[in-house]
Amino acid sequence: MNLVQNFPFMNIIMCLASGVISSVLPGKKARVWTLTLLTVLLAMSGCVLAFVLGTGEPYVYMMGHFPAPWGNEIRVGILEGVMAVVFCLIMLLSVAGGGKYIARDIAETKQNLFYVLVNLMMSSLLALIYTNDMFTAYVFIEINTIAAGGLILIRETGHTLVAATKYMIMSLIGSGLILIGISMLYGITGHLLMSNMKETVAELNANGQYTMPLTVVIVLMCVGLAIKSALFPFHSWLPDAYSYGTASSSAILSSLVSKSYIFLLLKIFYRVIGIDVIEMHHVGNLLFVLGVLGMILGSIRAMRQVDIRRMIAYSSVAQIGYIYMGIGIGTKTGMLAAIFHIISHAASKSMLFIAARGLSEVSDDSKLFEDLKGAGYRNVAAGVGFAVGALSMVGIPLFAGFTSKVYFAMGALEAGSEKMWVAMIALAISTILNAVYFLHTVMTIYTPAPDKKGSAKNGVPYVAAILVFVGLNLFLGIGSNLVWEAIAAGVRMFS
Repeated sequence: MNLVQNFPFMNIIMCLASGVISSVLPGKKARVWTLTLLTVLLAMSGCVLAFVLGTGEPYVYMMGHFPAPWGNEIRVGILEGVMAVVFCLIMLLSVAGGGKYIARDIAETKQNLFYVLVNLMMSSLLALIYTNDMFTAYVFIEINTIAAGGLILIRETGHTLVAATKYMIMSLIGSGLILIGISMLYGITGHLLMSNMKETVAELNANGQYTMPLTVVIVLMCVGLAIKSALFPFHSWLPDAYSYGTASSSAILSSLVSKSYIFLLLKIFYRVIGIDVIEMHHVGNLLFVLGVLGMILGSIRAMRQVDIRRMIAYSSVAQIGYIYMGIGIGTKTGMLAAIFHIISHAASKSMLFIAARGLSEVSDDSKLFEDLKGAGYRNVAAGVGFAVGALSMVGIPLFAGFTSKVYFAMGALEAGSEKMWVAMIALAISTILNAVYFLHTVMTIYTPAPDKKGSAKNGVPYVAAILVFVGLNLFLGIGSNLVWEAIAAGVRMFS
């Protein structure tokens, strides 16, 4: 076995060990340690992606070299490699870019705890990407849930207490539904490995056995993961969770946590239940409807906000709707567009939250639009970052969001019939609404305010993070074919 094939398992263990080490380090040293680890993880994930691109084949890694059911498995293909690289990069930029706000928003004695949570979160994200075992997936769902709740709550205010409570209540309901679904599926199939489950489900479906229990399993898992990923109408926890945490927490939650659950849902569709069985149960139609509603109603709610971070939060409801609409369209291009949008939205939304905090910093820490006039001049890096993120969300050419919308339109045209018209109209309406609230915000931060003076003292990590975010958005807009081809090859391996 090639050394690189060990990296996914090593990365998960490294994150867990790093969490323990960070707990005994002071805040500043824990920060340096965590940033170093994330850089190493990014490099190792890049090596894994290069390896699977070179071989053109997925591989299975047996932990401890014990076969199932005694052992556990990791499965790595191109799509898993791409997602691991993206998640490691976004986590690194979110922690680096929000560093000075971590020092301001979190008590000094608890700053190392923030980095413990980041390490635990990173381990869960990588495990959900790589695992080939449903029980392992559930274990890391719970680690993810606990870490996410901690990231919200660690900024000790009354708002974060309420936000974390809402999140934990909704998320635990989702976890419970997923656990019941896994338990039922284990009872039906007698397996926990995804590949074995899929074989048994295909046999049962072909023989017409356990039709109702399988339907219940699909419903439980879809609803559970829809709650955890904040699909409309299960999004009630999202605005507060994204609005009141420290900047890095909001960037991580919006860009990575919700997306990891959507990615897990896709793994269940392709590698556990089987996409043919999913289509037979018309799951896509429901996801399509909820996605379209989320796109429009999320945008309407965002347009009505007077707080920049709540506006960005409600925008996430709309963008998650885009992803589910792409999944529900029922075409290959629609599915690829949904996966591409997971990446493009992660690159844009994390930058928006980091930039918004920088704009608030030079506006007496206010998040209200009326106080943000001229903030783009007082904090140039934050202004540029927010403007680029906003243009991407609207779908202006050259940026990541434009490419996503083109791919969604292609997927809709491929579908034909009523879905094509509904998807195209929803894309048009949502884009117009996005333009209204995002471009209005950009104009606000660049409206001169002579009575407000001063400028931000941005450190190198903040400016560097913004520049990399901007470059990533441009790359996804201009060089999207490379990513699209990798995603397409990954999906072919996925099943």
